[in-house]
Amino acid sequence: MNGNIDLQDTEYLQSSPMAAELAFTPSRQTRRIYDILAPLYPVSTLLFHSRAHKEAIAVSGIRNGMRVLEVAIGSGEMFHKLVQANPDGHTVGVDLSPNMAARTQSGSRRAFPDTAAHCQAADARYLPFADGSFDALVCCYLLELLSENDVEDTVSEFQRVLRVGGPLTLILIGQNKSMFNSAYRVCTKVAPAFWGRQVERHIPRVLRARGFNVERDHKVRQIFYPSRVLVARNAEQS
Repeated sequence: MNGNIDLQDTEYLQSSPMAAELAFTPSRQTRRIYDILAPLYPVSTLLFHSRAHKEAIAVSGIRNGMRVLEVAIGSGEMFHKLVQANPDGHTVGVDLSPNMAARTQSGSRRAFPDTAAHCQAADARYLPFADGSFDALVCCYLLELLSENDVEDTVSEFQRVLRVGGPLTLILIGQNKSMFNSAYRVCTKVAPAFWGRQVERHIPRVLRARGFNVERDHKVRQIFYPSRVLVARNAEQS
């Protein structure tokens, strides 16, 4: 792989020159909340996200033997699916929450002891990988937690670390149900660092501006929770 991936890099945020900047952004509070909720997060995934995860795997274009990165692995449900789809490849996961990264790493080692699967803590805006390191990239329910500028910076990082022609698969919180949107706005006011904000309607524009061509667009609903699965191809050289 172009760019070494070392589990010792789990302290990347603390040692990075960007670390001081994190103190002045919502990401610090978000990291604290998700560290606390790490043991409970799989329940949310089971109830609201598992159908979208299954759809994303089906349309992602990921094949066995690839170098695959998942950004914002959370409690690892999608990461485990990626490792299952890529047993002979190299699957890497990052999360802003060190507790989430550690739990997913531990779980993947138990479930897939003979695979090249590694997790570490890192900020999506400053991914610690070389240009073009990965053949495919997956990101689920992260962009909602970022400011508008951070969304653009993060998508630029996706484009940088993904090889030319590689697929980016995103799962976003859907905005196609008015009652859900109203309820989500209330949740956002109560706990903005946990719920974030809905952004899916303008993400295709951000992707095109950062050198991606959107090739697949699927809407998924689980119970009352809408999701949108986008697959975009990296069309530009970093």
